Amino acid sequence: MMTTLDRSFHQASAPFRYPPPIETELDHLADLFARLPGLADAYPPRWLAIQALEGDEALMHAIRSLGGSAAVAALDESLERLRAVYGDDLDVALVDQRYRFVHTVATQAVRRLSTAPVTLSDRIDRVVTHRWLGIPIFLAVMWVVFKLTTDVAAPFVDWLDGVLSGPVSRWVVALLALFGAEDGWVASLMVDGVVAGVGGVLAFVPVLLALYFALALLEDSGYMARAAFVMDRLMRALGLHGKSFLPMIVGFGCSVPAIYATRTLDSRRDRILTGLLVPFMSCSARLPVYVLIAMVFFPAHAGQVIFGLYLTGITVAVGMGALLRHTLFRHQPQAPFVLELPPYRMPTLRSIWRQMWERTSSFIRKAGTIILATSIVVWLLLAIPVGGEGRFAETPVDQSAFAAVANGVTPVFAPLGFGRWETSGALVTGLIAKEVVVGALAQSYGSAEGEIAPPDEPATLANDLTGIVGGFGAAVGDALRALPGIIGINLVEAEEEPVAEGLASAIRAGFMASSGGQGALAALAFLVFVLLYTPCVAALAANRHEFGASWMLVSLLGQFAIAWLAAFIVFQGGLVLR
Repeated sequence: MMTTLDRSFHQASAPFRYPPPIETELDHLADLFARLPGLADAYPPRWLAIQALEGDEALMHAIRSLGGSAAVAALDESLERLRAVYGDDLDVALVDQRYRFVHTVATQAVRRLSTAPVTLSDRIDRVVTHRWLGIPIFLAVMWVVFKLTTDVAAPFVDWLDGVLSGPVSRWVVALLALFGAEDGWVASLMVDGVVAGVGGVLAFVPVLLALYFALALLEDSGYMARAAFVMDRLMRALGLHGKSFLPMIVGFGCSVPAIYATRTLDSRRDRILTGLLVPFMSCSARLPVYVLIAMVFFPAHAGQVIFGLYLTGITVAVGMGALLRHTLFRHQPQAPFVLELPPYRMPTLRSIWRQMWERTSSFIRKAGTIILATSIVVWLLLAIPVGGEGRFAETPVDQSAFAAVANGVTPVFAPLGFGRWETSGALVTGLIAKEVVVGALAQSYGSAEGEIAPPDEPATLANDLTGIVGGFGAAVGDALRALPGIIGINLVEAEEEPVAEGLASAIRAGFMASSGGQGALAALAFLVFVLLYTPCVAALAANRHEFGASWMLVSLLGQFAIAWLAAFIVFQGGLVLR
């Protein structure tokens, strides 16, 4: 007697057949292709007939080149007869029939438990992917991430900034003294240009390490896929493609790989739309700017301000996605969102460190190339006198070529509350790389206040090394005491001045002067502008490579307009409400 399992294997080994109309055309085409030596020698005739009916472009080219006009004419006739039965869904009918066959065999041959076992991942997912709890949990997780990158990393930022502006600057001057170049423009270039510019950016490496540590933890544990699943519901409700959130998550690290990650989307329109929205995500290069300005103007609430900026970027991206979906992309049908949720795993220290180092080392390499070159150019423009009596590298900064160039675009930012040459020039340099904004501000305001110059009092190498080690130990202690603050337990007195006093005072005074005494409001508008304005040249190049020059221009000009309008609303609206 044949058992159920035997019958299943018998059916599985039986030749698979399509519905009669399709089988008739397959037999006709297979017989035709078998009589053509050029095709029969290269492909099995029945397989070739199936692929031809499904519209395989590569095989259609082979049929035209090897089979000649007779094979093409026969294929066109078969397609015409089948379209009369199936319409434009012939390829769907072919695939559907195969899946039906596989499902039938699997149903008969595979035995499943009546109740699937509930795993630990399933129990966790019932909470973190809950319809109503999922989004609040996601926001809570992101809150922890940003508290980690601000409060916990802040002591290390202060320590590294002190090392670069103190011992490192003194060592550079001492090294130049060996060649008799401790005075003059060479020393100014090295200290005010390289150390102040590149060092001002490198001081925020601890912030990036903390951010990449948190992201690696979320990715390796499996939660990042859940975040995409949870946010899909919200994004679809607002008319945005669910798959778009995956490249946007990548965009929190860098816009360039995020734009290339849009290749995973099915249609060109979806790729273009997502590519336009990715730069609204706060890439890691913007984070140093947020931290600097937030620490100067909102030292007690820096974490909340930065968290709000990230949420603002997401909100603007979703809103623009909904607007574009109903205007330029209103005829684009939404494709289904298929996402595999991997089981939760315990992250390994080796994997986390590898991801942290790969991403941070890329930032450091950029500091050694793009940021270094930009810092030197900014220093050169600051050193060149324009319309004054100063000499090269000794001219007042407000009479420098940098100030003259920046003053040309300053009127554009005047209605936003930060219409000064220091901020305008920094924003222009930010088109090269967003992290350069910090270095440009440090050079502009630092030179104006004399902050970057190393102190005159003598210091020994032993004292410097002792101070560096002792400062690092103090930073570790402060960071450990800041950890409970993530859940609201404050063990550390809030520091009123987490940024160097001279630089912070200069930045604060500059914003106060440009905003008519509303420095904090102007600083908030500045942060919103940095969040939303034109992406860096590398992101624009990736946009052009993937979508073409016209869409690159849309991103360049469109984001600038959106950023200007948003900052205008923040500043002018704030003035009305005060």
